[in-house]
Amino acid sequence: MKFQKKRATAKQEIPTSSLPDIIFMLLLFFMVTTTLREVDVLVQFTLPKAKAIEKIENKRLISYIWVGRDERIQLNDNIIQLNAVQELMYKKRVELPNVIVSLRVDKNSSMGIVTDIQQALRKADARRINYSTYLRE
Repeated sequence: MKFQKKRATAKQEIPTSSLPDIIFMLLLFFMVTTTLREVDVLVQFTLPKAKAIEKIENKRLISYIWVGRDERIQLNDNIIQLNAVQELMYKKRVELPNVIVSLRVDKNSSMGIVTDIQQALRKADARRINYSTYLRE
């Protein structure tokens, strides 16, 4: 009596019927979780370098203030005067109580403009301030 091995005659194919659903779910996931750059920087600046830096994880809580080489101040998409910082940041703090103000100041700017901005932020009760720098190598 001879026994013969039966070989599978069906092809082993990967089912692709649910592939469009999976691709659509991945696309939707990345569209929902991705944040786009919201602000166009209108001032020119070069950040100073620091020996030690700490990265902020939750960038949704950050409001940026840029100070350019010519000491122009930009908040969100607008070039503003120094006297407008207090009012605008107070409104922002009312909307978002845990807001972190990130100052991106040109390394050659005078300390006087930074102090004036700090005073305006203090009056607006925006006391969580971050100073942006590059890591010195």
